[in-house]
Amino acid sequence: MIGVLGRYLIRQNLYLMTICLSVGTSIYLLSDMFDRLDDFFSAGIGGGTIIYYFFVKTPLIISQLMPAIFLLAMVIQLGVLTRSREMLALRAGGVSYAWFIRFFVIYAMVWSMGQLAFSQYFGVMGETEANRIWKEDVRKKQLDKLSIDDLWLRDGAYIIFAKEAFPAKNQVDDVTVYEFDNDGQDLIRIYSAKGGQATSKGWALRNVIELDARTFGSERYVSMMLPVDQVLSDFAAVELKGNKAELPLVELSKAIKKLEASGSNVEILKTAWHGKWAYAFSITVMALLAMTLMSLSENVYANIGYSLILIFVQYGIHAVSATAGEKGLLPPMLAAWMGNIIMGGMAAIYLTWVASPGLQSMVRRMLSGSQSVRS
Repeated sequence: MIGVLGRYLIRQNLYLMTICLSVGTSIYLLSDMFDRLDDFFSAGIGGGTIIYYFFVKTPLIISQLMPAIFLLAMVIQLGVLTRSREMLALRAGGVSYAWFIRFFVIYAMVWSMGQLAFSQYFGVMGETEANRIWKEDVRKKQLDKLSIDDLWLRDGAYIIFAKEAFPAKNQVDDVTVYEFDNDGQDLIRIYSAKGGQATSKGWALRNVIELDARTFGSERYVSMMLPVDQVLSDFAAVELKGNKAELPLVELSKAIKKLEASGSNVEILKTAWHGKWAYAFSITVMALLAMTLMSLSENVYANIGYSLILIFVQYGIHAVSATAGEKGLLPPMLAAWMGNIIMGGMAAIYLTWVASPGLQSMVRRMLSGSQSVRS
């Protein structure tokens, strides 16, 4: 059960969150609007479509801003409690600093789960619709023209390379197929084709040259059917790697399994999958950072400035580590959680020290004892 103090803190936090979120979302929308208005007007898009575009994009903006908004709201809330002497009165009344840490961490974890659910449902739906409007109505890029360059995949005894693939049409151009024996050790044949079509019965290749790797003999065929069971539409997920909210967790998990089974490199998608969880739980890290700032300074204006710096620092760490994960330099899970681990770990260690007078006394006694031994 949440007590009177807990309900008071939650109401105060929700009020400040609403104000900060409204201001932050408005600034974001205005900035995005001024950046894209010329494109809308040049494409002859009507006012209704423009309003609808920014309306459906709002849930994604909210989910993106939530960690930063939560940190600012908490910094302001704790600063107000300190300046009005409410924090001092509560501490004098027996409410320990550790209680505040536990309360806000649990509160932030609830927000983290809510942010994850919100972003994966409303955020994904809104971003999908906004991308459709932008690609089809503004950029005149139809989704069925999506192409992937230099696609590699594996299916059973075959390793396939396509110079260009069109997932929506299940078509490939400039195809090279390497066929191995049952053990996957010896190369048997190499097929070169001008193009092909992926069907439910296999891949239908056209203008094929078959090279026998054992006898080095070659044959030409107008067409050939290879028993390759691979749906090219699954590979469209690779083209969405740049936008972490484009695929929900469940669909992204399925795409990763299918692509991994085909032998495709899925480091980027795995990093994106873990990144969705890590970004949601960065709200919990923000709670730790807010408590750390309050324990270091009671100046709410300075803490707001420090908060903005910490937001950019964590984002910088996340961007660098995520890039390392996408390139295979770090495991995807570690790459996605690196920012949370570093920032949250440092804050947790400091707060443990601040909230544990017994630990401080023990360390002081140990230090004074070692100094006595030296003297």
